[in-house]
Amino acid sequence: MVRSIEKMSWERLISDKRFGMEDYIDTKHGPRSDFQRDYDRLVFSSPFRRLQNKTQVFPLPGSIFVHNRLTHSVEVACVGRSLATEAAIALKEKHAGASWLGKLDAIGEITAAACLAHDLGNPPFGHSGEKAISSFFSEGAGKELESELTAEQWSDLTHFDGNANAFRLLTHRFNGRRPGGFAMTYSTLASIVKYPYDSSLAGDKNKFGFFTTEKESFMKVADDLGMIRVEETEGVRYARHPLVYLVEAADDICYEVMDIEDAHKLGLVATDTVIDLFLEFFPSERQSKMRETMKMVQDPNEKIGYLRSSVIGALVRACSTVFVENEDEILAGKFRGSLLEKMPALESEAFRKCNDLSWEKIYRAPDVVDIELAGTSIISFLVERLTNAVRFPHLNYSRLLLSKVPQQYDIGAPTLYGKLQAVIDHVSGMTDVYALDLYRKLNGTSLKLNN
Repeated sequence: MVRSIEKMSWERLISDKRFGMEDYIDTKHGPRSDFQRDYDRLVFSSPFRRLQNKTQVFPLPGSIFVHNRLTHSVEVACVGRSLATEAAIALKEKHAGASWLGKLDAIGEITAAACLAHDLGNPPFGHSGEKAISSFFSEGAGKELESELTAEQWSDLTHFDGNANAFRLLTHRFNGRRPGGFAMTYSTLASIVKYPYDSSLAGDKNKFGFFTTEKESFMKVADDLGMIRVEETEGVRYARHPLVYLVEAADDICYEVMDIEDAHKLGLVATDTVIDLFLEFFPSERQSKMRETMKMVQDPNEKIGYLRSSVIGALVRACSTVFVENEDEILAGKFRGSLLEKMPALESEAFRKCNDLSWEKIYRAPDVVDIELAGTSIISFLVERLTNAVRFPHLNYSRLLLSKVPQQYDIGAPTLYGKLQAVIDHVSGMTDVYALDLYRKLNGTSLKLNN
């Protein structure tokens, strides 16, 4: 059952109101829009800088540079801006004459900012870090705490998700910080939430959009933007903000295409295999011309780079077309699946083959699995030690360990759930290198003693 709002409107969905600064009116109008300020604010933030030392898929670079979370996020922002810009051009033609038409000029800026922020809440060591945190509570030492927490709080912990953590990072008032967290615009905040429902509706996929502590914050943003609220027997669910589909598509495009390019550089996938795979995104006549173009260069990496650029361009065009063609369904909250799933057969089949190769050759590669194993062990160990410390802060070991926790995290919160959130805030904000270093120090294997 859907609430009285039957269809979302761009006029409300695009809002420069800032979270935590709703009553503040800026009379100075500079050359940057509020959405550009969102983007710039993220670029200069500490959480964004820390992404340079967080694993994307492959181990952080040795002699060959592969993507980390920061370079991935920057590329997703570029692709997202292109997707949104193409969609905006078509939407402005479709809605020519509408009083709110000028608002559509902002969707490229909003999408780029949301893309830049989409991974801010991810812990170290890729997705294995997310699984390690949730597993600590669902099947590890943290399971004994279930009886001391509410059902909603327990669901948050056992379904920990980086997307929900990103919304918290951007909106929560950490110790010493200003109200509203990053004070981002409502539209940017809503555009990063891929799963606009609470953890009680996460199911087996461990995906949800906001923790119990941020539920009211999300509802405030969503209701102000006129997002459709779906009535559930339990929990809170909204239809996605439309720009989430563009952010999701940009993320998936970069994941798939850039992971294959990285795998090629690392020698996991042969040059001819990647060439054949990428050419399948194009009709035969275009393939012949592209092969002729590749004869102009000898460097295999340069050939793959050319094809990668062409593939991203094809996917951007296909996804922006799907977005515009399905605008009415998206605004009505009735669109199902992703933009990539609705592409024409040519692009859809080629993308499927890329995904199959990624699972066969990349995501199960020995080095990738090694990172997942190590990351799981490190994160589990740190969460366990810090959890014990916040529960029993009077112990000598606890006092020493807690002295290393930054003051912004509320380790002295009045509730157990608040203390556990402080632990997760701290661990998820660590870089791979810092987490590994702390793990070694706590195990006594990385100490510098003077003779």
